[in-house]
Amino acid sequence: MNIDIKKSRKLINYTDAIDFLEKRLIEVNKNKSNELIWILEHPSTFTAGISYDKNEILDKKINLIKTNRGGKITWHGPGQLICYFVIDLSKRNKDIRKFVTLIEKTIIQTLRKYKINSFSDRKNIGIWVNNKNKIKKIGAIGIKIKKWIAYHGFSLNINNGLHQYKKIIPCGIKDKDVSNLKLIKNQNYKKIKDEIVINFIKNLKMKVF
Repeated sequence: MNIDIKKSRKLINYTDAIDFLEKRLIEVNKNKSNELIWILEHPSTFTAGISYDKNEILDKKINLIKTNRGGKITWHGPGQLICYFVIDLSKRNKDIRKFVTLIEKTIIQTLRKYKINSFSDRKNIGIWVNNKNKIKKIGAIGIKIKKWIAYHGFSLNINNGLHQYKKIIPCGIKDKDVSNLKLIKNQNYKKIKDEIVINFIKNLKMKVF
C-alpha cells in the first residue's frame, strides 16, 4: 500500500484543492500515481454538498461554493484541520459504509489520546462530543466516490472561530451546536495533524473493510 502524505503550511484555496484531488483521482485510476492523504487549512469558505437546502442559508450574502461531495452546507477556515484523501476502494472490497466507519474510528482514536471522548451518529454523520450535557459537533465528513475511488475528506475543528456557523444551518442540523477542541479542552494540539495521519494509515492497513 503506497500512500503519499502531503501537508500544506499555507492556506489552500478550496477549488484549487478539489481540482488537485480530481486530477490525482484520474492518475490513481490509471495506476500512474499513489493514493493520497493531504492535511491542510482553507481560507474562510462556505461549501454545499449535493443534499443541501437553500433554507439552510441564513445569511443570503455568503458566497456559497456548490460541490459534488455528499452532505449539506458547512464552513471551512483557519484553525480547522482538513484531511483530504484519494483512496481506492476497489482494493478494499468496495464498501463505502465501512470506509466512513474507518474515518470515524480514526478521528475518535485520535481524540482519545487527548482525553476527549467523542462518538459518531448514524443519523447525523460526523463526530460529536458531549460537552457540559450538550451534544456538539467537532468533526464533519463529506466524500464522493468516482470509479470506486473515494475523495474529498473530513474536517476537525481545532481552534477556529465559530461565528461563521451562525450564517448557515451547519450540515442541516438545527438542534445541535458546533464547537472546537480548544473550547472543549484547552491543551496543545500541535501534533494532532500527525496523529490523524498515523491513525488513518494504521486503520487502512488493518483492512477493517
